[in-house]
Amino acid sequence: MQVVGYDVGAKEPQAAALLVAREGTVEREPLPPGRELAYTLGRRRCAGAVDGDEHLPCERSSAPYCAAHDSTWICARCTGTCLKAEMDCHREHAVYLAAFAPSTFKIGVTGREDPRVRLREQGADRGAIVRRVENGRIAREIESEIARSTPVPDSVRVPTKIVGIGREIDTESWEQLLADFEVERTFEFGYGLDLESAPLPETLAAGTVLGTKGRVLLLERDGEAFAVDMRSLVGYELRNGAASRELQSSLGSFG
Repeated sequence: MQVVGYDVGAKEPQAAALLVAREGTVEREPLPPGRELAYTLGRRRCAGAVDGDEHLPCERSSAPYCAAHDSTWICARCTGTCLKAEMDCHREHAVYLAAFAPSTFKIGVTGREDPRVRLREQGADRGAIVRRVENGRIAREIESEIARSTPVPDSVRVPTKIVGIGREIDTESWEQLLADFEVERTFEFGYGLDLESAPLPETLAAGTVLGTKGRVLLLERDGEAFAVDMRSLVGYELRNGAASRELQSSLGSFG
């Protein structure tokens, strides 16, 4: 079977899951805390195309997607000038701030009825709605202007988020940021993780599931906590049985 996608489980109470393809059919591999994963990563190739529960495989070696199957969400690049043939984001959008421990912040927009879903998708520790506007074009213009004129970016890379897992939010810095905006509502999120230190970044599919935070899967193996960007698993073939390979260890393992 091949990993062809993932679901971060932002819509509670549905658990996060890897999406795997077996003989043309896409299935969920749920990732509830406590589940034991025991897969070895095999060959990695293009994840092909997914249409509902159907999977169209691709043998090209480019991963996670080849040029024919790589689709970028065009709205993610929008700055208010629509890149589509015709603008279709006419519903109300929210402009939000997201915080990632200890003190990484970003500006973003969402057209979701419940903005908390988008914040959980990103693994945010805190969030705040700072504007509501009538459509996505206006929201993207505001986002772009804030990212251009302030130190608050419109994106945060997954490795940066991993570094902050297990740490507390710098509340003072967060409140100072909020003071520059007209805040409608704030949110705090918990992911059920109790880590004494930041997990180690790895690409593996074996260990005890500790939980997920956005698209980061937390696994415990050999007494260590590892953080796996689920996107880094897309395209891999999974084989039953955990590989016995040496993993990196934290400094706390030595002494």
